[in-house]
Amino acid sequence: MSHLPPPDRPATTIPLLQQWARDSRRLVMTTAYDAVTARLADPIVDMILVGDSVGNVCLGFDNTLPVSMAMMNHHLEAVARTRPRALLVADMPYLSYHLSPEETLRNAGGFLQRGAAAVKLEGGAKRLAIVRALIDCEIPVMGHLGLTPQSVHAMGGFKVQGRGTHDAVQILEDAHRLQEAGCFALVLEGIPSELAAKITQTLSIPTIGIGAGPHCSGQVLVLHDVLGLTQGHRPKFVRTYVDGFDLLQQALSHWAEDVRRSVFPSAAESYSLPAASQKAVCTWVKPQSGDQSEAR
Repeated sequence: MSHLPPPDRPATTIPLLQQWARDSRRLVMTTAYDAVTARLADPIVDMILVGDSVGNVCLGFDNTLPVSMAMMNHHLEAVARTRPRALLVADMPYLSYHLSPEETLRNAGGFLQRGAAAVKLEGGAKRLAIVRALIDCEIPVMGHLGLTPQSVHAMGGFKVQGRGTHDAVQILEDAHRLQEAGCFALVLEGIPSELAAKITQTLSIPTIGIGAGPHCSGQVLVLHDVLGLTQGHRPKFVRTYVDGFDLLQQALSHWAEDVRRSVFPSAAESYSLPAASQKAVCTWVKPQSGDQSEAR
């Protein structure tokens, strides 16, 4: 039995997401960085995030800091061309919302012009003015608290946040500040499940967890992690549902072997000439060097 929604389902909107959360319907978000992954994810999830995690997942960087607006625009445009029904959210990369309100509005507005329905940015109290400015310009904002990857150096690495009393209360208070500033939802990453539960219980907007336990309004994972396409260390909070890397590598290996054994392509994968053209080609004889000038 298929678990896919009908192909003509209505587009997911922010009010609809918020209503689903109020109705205790769990929300599902994953990443997409190109047309292929967007088409793969769209029939299944409620939200697609064009994340700056593209830096780690697709571009070979150690973290998200080198990701630029130009890179994000490139990947967002590829995803947006598929016209997803899921809500399309674009990550504001490092330094795209730190320097001035004017540049922030230009960058975020450019995302909406390229097809995003909302933007996501990291941080708490320090981001309130920026969030309000974006909301005032009708740009929906998803917040992001806890383990914020753009702060990897300040945090001393990718570590669970909010375990200490002061830090836990700070994250809880920041969540309420972001809601008051106008965020329509919050990503909670890498925090204890009890803290995420308290935040979810006391907010009126949805929370999307990643490494934040089971009590959030919904969950997000990187698509490549779910499908087992990443190699090396995987965080504790990742559950992989298929060994995609191995399966795809096996398929590619089978094709390469068929090429080397001369069994690919077969007649079924080849084109044929019409009879008259085939006869002309088969009877063609290379002209002698003296004949070539006459032919010209």
